[in-house]
Amino acid sequence: MKFFITTPIYYTNDIPHIGHAYTTIACDILSRFNKLLKNDVYFLTGTDEHGQKVEKAAKEANIDPKKFVDMLSVNFEKLVNHLGCEIDDFIRTTEKRHIKSAQALWNKLIENNQIYLSNYEGWYSVRDEAFFQENELKKINGSFFTENGSPVEWVKEESYFFRLSNWEKKLVSYYENNTDKIAPKTRLNEVLSFIKSGLKDLSISRTTFKWGIPVPNNNKHVMYVWIDALCNYLTSINYPDIKSPIFRKYWPAVHIVGKDILRFHAVYWPAFLMAADLEPPKKIFAHGWWTNEGQKISKSLGNAIDPYEIINEYGLDQIRYFLFREVPFGNDGDFSKSAISIRVNADLSNNYGNLVQRILTFIVKNCDSHVSPSNKFNNEDLKILEHLNKKHKEYLDFMNNQQIDKGIKSVIELLSLTNSYVDNQAPWTLKKTNISRMHTVLYIIINIIVKSSLMLFPIIPGSAEKVLSFINIDINELDFDNFNELIDKDLRINPPSPIFPRIDQ
Repeated sequence: MKFFITTPIYYTNDIPHIGHAYTTIACDILSRFNKLLKNDVYFLTGTDEHGQKVEKAAKEANIDPKKFVDMLSVNFEKLVNHLGCEIDDFIRTTEKRHIKSAQALWNKLIENNQIYLSNYEGWYSVRDEAFFQENELKKINGSFFTENGSPVEWVKEESYFFRLSNWEKKLVSYYENNTDKIAPKTRLNEVLSFIKSGLKDLSISRTTFKWGIPVPNNNKHVMYVWIDALCNYLTSINYPDIKSPIFRKYWPAVHIVGKDILRFHAVYWPAFLMAADLEPPKKIFAHGWWTNEGQKISKSLGNAIDPYEIINEYGLDQIRYFLFREVPFGNDGDFSKSAISIRVNADLSNNYGNLVQRILTFIVKNCDSHVSPSNKFNNEDLKILEHLNKKHKEYLDFMNNQQIDKGIKSVIELLSLTNSYVDNQAPWTLKKTNISRMHTVLYIIINIIVKSSLMLFPIIPGSAEKVLSFINIDINELDFDNFNELIDKDLRINPPSPIFPRIDQ
């Protein structure tokens, strides 16, 4: 199966923060998971480099807009590597291939009579790059603001419009007949409610600034940032060449986005696509926002979380794990240092790390560093192996539905059951009373460690790979195809080193 997954492209008017890291890691987790299912995966991220905000920020810095975005875009590309994410393409909207793609999409919409020229006036937020109805705004001291606190100004200008109103009934019908296209379900309900409240034709060009992709055949206008930015998903797979192997292979995509940009992805984007005779996205998953120690993260409060600093303090896999174990994927979450230490100590140090450390060390010291296959299983052995297969099935179901936290929880529950099995079977006692039975118990535990590490690999790849290296197993030799089969060869165990040192609170 083909699996095309995307982050939203990140806006280059500032440096990366924890929100960018969260979305990119989410896509990396789902990308790695799908590779273990032996799916053909394509993972895209990049930067959104046009628009009034960028033009304004570059002017304030007294730098040419292109030089300005060149400096900032590289920060996002470096962050991808720092997060341990394996991408297939990094797109920039100032690239020639993207300009060609966006203008081709525009021309296709013109050809299909989906765009017309008129005049627009309304409340416009520079920060959101969007127009708002007055009933969507709140009034404070005589001025209007969006729900997220962005100021708006009354703007009147000539504009090209997309016939969004034509797609109201078609979008409602599409989502009501395909309820799995937006997740979580609460987001689907929000989108349907927004569409049913009435769609007006959408202003898709600007004349009040110049930093954007020129509208074909009318250089007075630049493309509205959302038609420009959304088109990046097509650019990466060779649009407008829809017969190219990469386009035919991967489209449509799964989009992982923050809830604040759900409307653009779940209303405007499918309408653009269908209007251009293209399939709408395969799925749109909208995740929540993070607060910092209970406070909304904002530049004015000075409480933005630097992903480099937090990873340097706690470790990459520890942060990857915390972000996706602590909060149901799709919900809002609170980022606190005490919560990181509690979660990492409980799940990774005391549970997973402790199991690996004590069993592998025992094998090295008492079994000449070797484990051999066995089939002399009693009821307790069969019970823990049944738990292994049950938890793996749960894990697959959860991960296939982007319920990453629940997928992780299934693995942690398996590891807790395995630690109890170790305590009950007590291989250190069996060493004195029944050597054959000791070897069987160790063989079962090693199998569970290997298979738990495989399930945790998408979330904490570096640590899972390290555990497997202690057992001399290459992650590239593993997938979920033969998960229920036990290892049928002798294994040589290397002395383990600590993987998850306890974090002092």
